[in-house]
Amino acid sequence: MVLIEAKKVEKEYITQAGSIRVLRNINLCVKNGEFVGIVGPSGSGKSTLLYVLSGLEKPTSGEIMLFGKSTAEMNDADMNAIRKSKIGFVFQFYNLLPNLTVLENVELPLVIAKQTDLSKAIEALKMVNLDKYLTLYPAQLSGGMQQRVAIARAMVTNPKILFADEPTGNLDHQSSIEIIEILKNLNQKQQTTIVLVTHNLEHMAYCSRKIEIIDGNIGEDERTRF
Repeated sequence: MVLIEAKKVEKEYITQAGSIRVLRNINLCVKNGEFVGIVGPSGSGKSTLLYVLSGLEKPTSGEIMLFGKSTAEMNDADMNAIRKSKIGFVFQFYNLLPNLTVLENVELPLVIAKQTDLSKAIEALKMVNLDKYLTLYPAQLSGGMQQRVAIARAMVTNPKILFADEPTGNLDHQSSIEIIEILKNLNQKQQTTIVLVTHNLEHMAYCSRKIEIIDGNIGEDERTRF
């Protein structure tokens, strides 16, 4: 089942110096259950591709299909509904609320979605081995632990797709591997489709598919397992 499809996608940004084309004629599909790793040099357009695929940004031209519907046909309410239940995000910066505990940070998406079963937050924290730290605050945790909280928060609504943009960018090597192993576990045991942007080629060993972006183009697209 195809969850994401990009058709002839281009993305340009307008600056004082003129237009900058960041993505060029991108065509790809992401199927249910894939773990897609997107790599490329700094400035190649890999993060922009994630933003466009996820609906965070609109393409300048071309079409993005998300769960079988064109994002161009979706209004804000449509996109918000998808973000509440079908997709999750993890970024390089953890974006945890400092005045909320670990548990309260993970509960937040449930509260926003008006879900009453907050026990899902504890289950999400168990998945990332942080259920013993429920009452601590973000400042009391290491960077790797904060990122695990962010992953639990993204997964608490059981999304079909998890978009992860450089989730290990601020972490040491050991913490980085722990985060990627958690993502792999979510992919294999929860069947969560994952789209990962990373600068670290070592992470490709955990992915089922590698897409390399070079100067806004797909330079390589290969399935590495399955």
